[in-house]
Amino acid sequence: MITQEDIDHFADMQDYERANIQSPIMDMGYYQQEAVKTAIYTDPIIYPALGLGNEAGEVQGKVKKMLRDGTFNKDAIAAEIGDVLWYIAALCRDLEIDMAEVALKNLAKLKSRQERGTIKGSGDNR
Repeated sequence: MITQEDIDHFADMQDYERANIQSPIMDMGYYQQEAVKTAIYTDPIIYPALGLGNEAGEVQGKVKKMLRDGTFNKDAIAAEIGDVLWYIAALCRDLEIDMAEVALKNLAKLKSRQERGTIKGSGDNR
């Protein structure tokens, strides 16, 4: 269950970046800032959006192999999740969206759904 304390803690972690204080936890703003320094594509928005879908598919592929082969490679899945994260950072940069703000808003949305008993179901506006 996501609590208001969880959301507040995450927001506090963003204050570390604003105050230029080293945090023991990687914050999203720092990750976004550093990750996009490695971006070398020429098609903003399109390239990272397509790459995000591709890398998410690679995560699915690793999980599928767990079912098919009975093997589990947590490090390989984590590496693919890292690639997903990179594409999210790049897409957010191209759209001029702060990853930390996206995360905070998502936590608030999930907490609201949880409190209203609408976690289950479908649709964006529940």
